Amino acid sequence: MNPFAHLRHRPIGSLERERPLVVACPPLRSNVNLARIVRAAGCCGVRRVIAAGSAAVDPKIARDSLEFLQLERRRSLAPVLKSLRQEGFRIVGLEQTTRSTNLCEYAFPRETVLVVGNERLGLTDDLLALLDDAVEIPVFGQPDSYNVATATAMALYEYCRQYPQG
Repeated sequence: MNPFAHLRHRPIGSLERERPLVVACPPLRSNVNLARIVRAAGCCGVRRVIAAGSAAVDPKIARDSLEFLQLERRRSLAPVLKSLRQEGFRIVGLEQTTRSTNLCEYAFPRETVLVVGNERLGLTDDLLALLDDAVEIPVFGQPDSYNVATATAMALYEYCRQYPQG
């Protein structure tokens, strides 16, 4: 008898409290990447994603996540990041820098804005200047960085691992 024959996906869970985590994306080259980021955010219980530029989200990729989170479109991220900092959020960039902390060793503050970079350019100098911290994901082969949607999903998972109940 197959021991997995009766296993099912668990039903939609609920968090004990709302996640105070915001995902912020600069203009991305691929709407597929943004849709994948939105889907991962939805799976993690994130309620707010901010996308700069003329971003469009493919609902077939994002699936039901658009029903559960607020997608804000902004012309640029800098003003909103400054505002969120004033509200008490820590601005954390997902970027490879000389001063980045390994994602596995970083203790996320509960109120975090996770700022991800453009697929080719990463985070621009003006956004890097606004960061409180930078985290990076170790890479053990080539290419030397993960796809932005993949990296965002990894970072979101790590945040959720640290705060499993929201």
